[in-house]
Amino acid sequence: MSFWGCKIIIDNRDTVPEAATAQIHNGSRGVSPASSDDALLAVAVRSGFLESQHRGRAVGLAPDGEVVIRAGAAGRPVFPRSANKPMQVAAMVRSGLGLGGKLLALAAASHSGQGFHIAGVREILAGAGLDDGALACPAALPLDEAAATAVLRGGGIAEPVYNNCSGKHAAMAATCVSAGWPVAGYQRPDHPLQVAVRGTLERLAGEPAAATGVDGCGAPLFALSLEGIARALRAMVLADPGSPERMVADAMRAYPAWTCGSSRTERGLMAAVPGLLVKGGAEGVEVFAFADGRAGAVKIADGARRAVTRVTVALLRALGIAGGAAAHGVSAPGVDAAALDALASSPLLGGGSAVGEVRAVWPA
Repeated sequence: MSFWGCKIIIDNRDTVPEAATAQIHNGSRGVSPASSDDALLAVAVRSGFLESQHRGRAVGLAPDGEVVIRAGAAGRPVFPRSANKPMQVAAMVRSGLGLGGKLLALAAASHSGQGFHIAGVREILAGAGLDDGALACPAALPLDEAAATAVLRGGGIAEPVYNNCSGKHAAMAATCVSAGWPVAGYQRPDHPLQVAVRGTLERLAGEPAAATGVDGCGAPLFALSLEGIARALRAMVLADPGSPERMVADAMRAYPAWTCGSSRTERGLMAAVPGLLVKGGAEGVEVFAFADGRAGAVKIADGARRAVTRVTVALLRALGIAGGAAAHGVSAPGVDAAALDALASSPLLGGGSAVGEVRAVWPA
């Protein structure tokens, strides 16, 4: 296989020194090194030279839910990070959260902190008789560079409402008001809200959470396999119309800018493929589900975000959703092939000009 004139040999053998492997296993519960668990998924090629490799795991499900594509140990648990949000919000709606449309999409968002996001977070809080003080997420600046610059130039500082998870946290607090649960401490794993969230995640994934951690925003984080994450999002797009799961899935697909931002790749993917639901998470995680039940999930072992979308596009094509061979279903109507081509690789710059690219090498 060659890219930019450079022959690339894909080799999945373990390249981690034995001593380092032992240190990883002895020092961190459940952690394994980049080895036989991880396949080569993407590369960075600069000026015809193989500069970097991104290994990881991935899985693709056919319309009937059968695993038809797999790379690495897709059955082993990972922390899905924000890829769990759609399922978390489904649990909130089941518990009494009364949002719809754009605000429901915002509840499942890792938003960019643009003006409409911040206004929406405060609308969720106000609807429950709350204000910014109810948010238990850490203070942050907006992810969007222009929005962050505007805050600083206006004399502002990092605040919880600018945190990319503030939509979820506002919805969690609002759910507690609706359900009659205490708002204070809603982020604790033993709070009734989080017990309901865990139950919904496990039901939709079809497996128990393998571990419980703390996400960057302070909310509980439940480890699932990539297969489980893909099954969970698949269950949401296939749920009965009007059900909590389908309401969340439909809102996210109808308002993708509210789930991320105006220029993020998740929005670009959903705009390019009608009927597709995509949600990313920190540390190189992305999950998607299509209207007919095809679904997939990706985890980049080194956490590099730059490789995720490239592998997602390749997986969409391998599943036949986005103009691929359609071995596992018919291609989606109305796919914007040019937009997907633009997302399939990202340029590497040298002196301001493109001199290479990051692109997927899997599925071959």
